[in-house]
Amino acid sequence: MASSPHPGIPGYTLLLKSHSSLDVGVQGTRLTESSGAKEMKSGEVLDTDLLVRLLMPSNAEALCLVRAMLERATELLHFEENQSRAIVRSVDEALANVIRHAYQGKTDLPIEVTCKRLRGDPDGTHVTGLEILLEDSGIALDPAKLKGRPLEDLRPGGLGLHFIRQSMDEVEFSHKNGKNQLRMVKYIVPATVTKPEGE
Repeated sequence: MASSPHPGIPGYTLLLKSHSSLDVGVQGTRLTESSGAKEMKSGEVLDTDLLVRLLMPSNAEALCLVRAMLERATELLHFEENQSRAIVRSVDEALANVIRHAYQGKTDLPIEVTCKRLRGDPDGTHVTGLEILLEDSGIALDPAKLKGRPLEDLRPGGLGLHFIRQSMDEVEFSHKNGKNQLRMVKYIVPATVTKPEGE
């Protein structure tokens, strides 16, 4: 594969697991197909519920790649259009916050985006959905600052966290192994079918 356009980090590394088990690697904006199993790291096995793992630079220009990837992932899982838009906007907002706050606007620092399918089961103990995990090595999260400001405080900005929490079913912040982690989950809500009167 071609070398990264961003020195110091591996670049845009995108691994897609499709229905035909074709793995696609992306470096920069060039697509190249690879045959056989893709080894993520030495000894790591590709998770069968892994949809995409993307290593991107902390650069706002890279957000369009994430938005496009998420749109396709939500289509694959059959999310309704309004749910898909909410997921894409939530992740976009979260990544913008990582760039702005955790990395203080510094570009070309690594952010890992992982999307996994959550599988439902017939007895309902697990629900089908999408899990998105964002990891960065920026300034450690301060939970007191993650509460957002009151909605009554009318001024520009600062409502992204409210939007994320309202749009996603689960939002969890943590700091593990020297990395900030934001885990967001959206469950697929089946479309309600309206029956005609008299049935």
